[in-house]
Amino acid sequence: MRIVIKIGTSTLTHKTGHLNIRQVEKLCKVVSDLKNAGHEPVLVSSGAIGMGVGKLSLPGRPSDMPTKQAAAAVGQCELMYIYDKQFSEYNHVVAQILLTGDDLDHEDRRQNFENTLFRLLELGALPIVNENDTIATHEIAVGDNDTLGAIVAACVRADLLVLLSDIDGLYTADPRKDVGAKLIPVVEEVTPEIQALAGGKGSALGTGGMQTKLRAAEIAGAAGVDMIITNGTRPEDLYDIVEGRPVGTLFKGSKNK
Repeated sequence: MRIVIKIGTSTLTHKTGHLNIRQVEKLCKVVSDLKNAGHEPVLVSSGAIGMGVGKLSLPGRPSDMPTKQAAAAVGQCELMYIYDKQFSEYNHVVAQILLTGDDLDHEDRRQNFENTLFRLLELGALPIVNENDTIATHEIAVGDNDTLGAIVAACVRADLLVLLSDIDGLYTADPRKDVGAKLIPVVEEVTPEIQALAGGKGSALGTGGMQTKLRAAEIAGAAGVDMIITNGTRPEDLYDIVEGRPVGTLFKGSKNK
């Protein structure tokens, strides 16, 4: 199975912005094991700005673009150092790909990106993709890594996109506010009724929320890729996912409806 795994900032870091060491170690161990089993994981990793915030001891996620870019420059180095260190313990080689919206909108650049991805997979490397937050501005930004994950899944013709988040899936109401909220196990189509369940923004250090995840479901679905939202605090759920067991919320791609 070729599986794109989007890792949210809340999965990688504590609320302070510093690395959640136990969480990252578990995640890298599971992904390494999936790769050992013959699967082809591609990571789309958030966390550069969040980790830069912690590394620079900033009081919170910056609101101005230059400070965001500075935090991303510091945090991206830390992020890839950690991934390289963790995956090398399991004898896997990682590769970094940083993108902007321009790279995906421009036909030749997008083709080059796809060529690189496929070649890395052929070579047995583990691609780790992130938006190039150091240079991205509103005009050239993808905007969030849920959307980027869906675009990558379409480009690499993935079998599945998994969004690791700070929530178990899509609920009938906000489970943080409504104890009667129920998990929706399967979504056949992102309808206006489903959109109405999206709510607001995600974690303080991240950029996403359920709205961006539903947008990702639409992009992935249009490319025929199934998508699952599940909680990133349980990386071991990835084992159940690749074995077809129900986890989180499954959004069916167009070819599987």
